[in-house]
Amino acid sequence: MSGFPLYYHPLYSDGLDASARFPVQRYRLIAERLAELDGGGKIEVREPRPALREEILLAHDEGFVDRFLAFELNEGEIRRIGLRPWKKEIVPRTMRLVGGALEGLFEVLDNGLLAGNMAGGTHHAFRDCGAGYCIFNDLAICAFRALTDPRVNRILILDLDVHQGDGTAEILKDEEGVHTVSLHGEGNFPFRKKISDLDVAFANGTGDEEYLCELGSVLRKLSGQGFDLVFLQAGVDGLTEDGLGLLDLTRPGLRERNRMVLEWRRREGVPMLIFMGGGYSSPIDHTVEAFCDLFLAAGKEFADGSA
Repeated sequence: MSGFPLYYHPLYSDGLDASARFPVQRYRLIAERLAELDGGGKIEVREPRPALREEILLAHDEGFVDRFLAFELNEGEIRRIGLRPWKKEIVPRTMRLVGGALEGLFEVLDNGLLAGNMAGGTHHAFRDCGAGYCIFNDLAICAFRALTDPRVNRILILDLDVHQGDGTAEILKDEEGVHTVSLHGEGNFPFRKKISDLDVAFANGTGDEEYLCELGSVLRKLSGQGFDLVFLQAGVDGLTEDGLGLLDLTRPGLRERNRMVLEWRRREGVPMLIFMGGGYSSPIDHTVEAFCDLFLAAGKEFADGSA
């Protein structure tokens, strides 16, 4: 078996305007840095296809989808999403991004181990609108698509971004086949939280010890529940260097977080799809290195599991 399948397209960065208040270049920088660090070839970077309109409609309102695809969202809708100024490439960029998640889904179902998308985790998008840098909710789209597969009856969405997965919780609140879990900052965006199946909120300034202790408790609660598939939203915006995080996590702390989750996945014997999530450190190198840590750990786990 080849290396850990990780989907990436240059449009992940190039589809956004360079002047946007968003770390536009982080996707390109992560891809370049991984190419330097992955000397053992444990990661196989693949180019995703664009998602199809009908796949997006699994989780989103038709009117919203079609207005976005036609570049006809109003100023209020665009402002709520952010990523401004928009350019035409944002449409193919968004479809590639969701396509990367879907390609990862199909791959992980087949290999029974791990796959990832070098973007996404767009958990603030709701059924009929986008928000917080998120246009379509790739987690919800993949969940609805996965539940059409006879191998999948129960999905865990484990969201470790510092911002609550409000759109994911709202879209999937009535879906019995999906269990949503969010560990996030209590005093951070979104300021009107939704209700996940399990929410754990941390005070501003929470550090590694408290965070990892709580994560261990959550993983113990989730053990033995018979999940067929896990989606990991692995944002690194809890870093102390992150401009939007408000937590005080270190890079070694995030490495331990990754280790704990991957080890839990191995014990449970459940396939896992990794979504990237947020990261807004200044300088951006902190974000890039933390995501590289994540994907290199996944690459090692994949290699060990397929040996």
